[in-house]
Amino acid sequence: MSETTTKKTNEQRSKLLFLHAQTSLHPGSGTALGTVDLPIQRERHTQWPVIAGSTLKGILRDACRERAQHQYEPEHIEENGKRRVKRTRREVANEDDPMLVATFGPGKVDQTTGHAGALSLTDAHILAFPVRSLKGVFAWVTCPAVLERLHRDLKLGETDADGFTPPSAPAKDKALCQQGNPLLVDGNKLVLEEFEFERTGDAGAVTEWIAKHAVDDSFTCDRLKAHLVVLDDDDFTHFVRHATEVVARVGLDYERKTVKTGALFYEEFLPPETIFYSVVLTSASRREGDEKTAQDILEYLRDNIPPVLQIGGDETIGKGLCAVRLVGGKDGAK
Repeated sequence: MSETTTKKTNEQRSKLLFLHAQTSLHPGSGTALGTVDLPIQRERHTQWPVIAGSTLKGILRDACRERAQHQYEPEHIEENGKRRVKRTRREVANEDDPMLVATFGPGKVDQTTGHAGALSLTDAHILAFPVRSLKGVFAWVTCPAVLERLHRDLKLGETDADGFTPPSAPAKDKALCQQGNPLLVDGNKLVLEEFEFERTGDAGAVTEWIAKHAVDDSFTCDRLKAHLVVLDDDDFTHFVRHATEVVARVGLDYERKTVKTGALFYEEFLPPETIFYSVVLTSASRREGDEKTAQDILEYLRDNIPPVLQIGGDETIGKGLCAVRLVGGKDGAK
């Protein structure tokens, strides 16, 4: 293998992908372990919500395929004197579009020509979770463990970490937030759900950094600066475990207008305004004879990713709409 080929093979680029839920979000786990029939995905060791990287990759492929299909015509075949569609536009794009195949892998697996895609994604980790507040409507809560993980992942995401310094951990039942915060009651108290916290200091420049990078619109950016609260790790874990939405879903008998037998179930949702992030990694194309670089793959994703993605279940009732922001790398943020 030549030096040029080795350099191309080892090349890697990366960004951070921020996801800001606009509507309730159900990244389902598919397994019921308690009273909730359809719980959300959670990390095994922390019990924090998570979105699987495989889910994100499939959603991104679908988004890129939908955009690419308009460049192709359906493929037809003659059978018994009749003309029928052999492959739709979408299928042709999925299997033949060179950038789509290089980025995500073949549309059909072939043992002789198969190869891995040049795009890798980590699971999407929780960054900030919305919690009901006595004043100021709601707060975004996070914790030192979440911020330290993000600080570590910034290196993977080739993202500017200037100004990002995780603050010292607050004690239990204490909180860090801006002075004069609209959430504060009687000067230095916060009431989140049924719990009272005492403000003991400022969250520092990390608040500005998150507001600048995680969201795109100016209104949400300003609100995030004022409403971000850093709690103790255990307090944060309590909220992400017990302050989700659990909704009863039913199927009705059309004639009787009563619940069908066995058609009552409970589904768990993450509330709107929840913020996640994932590390996006690209390598040079693994397709034989393809000279696309890691930077080419990254630029393709940047140019084709839509501003809003639908993630998780219940698409037809408006769930899972997430604003998307790609940050980092050589060319800044999208």
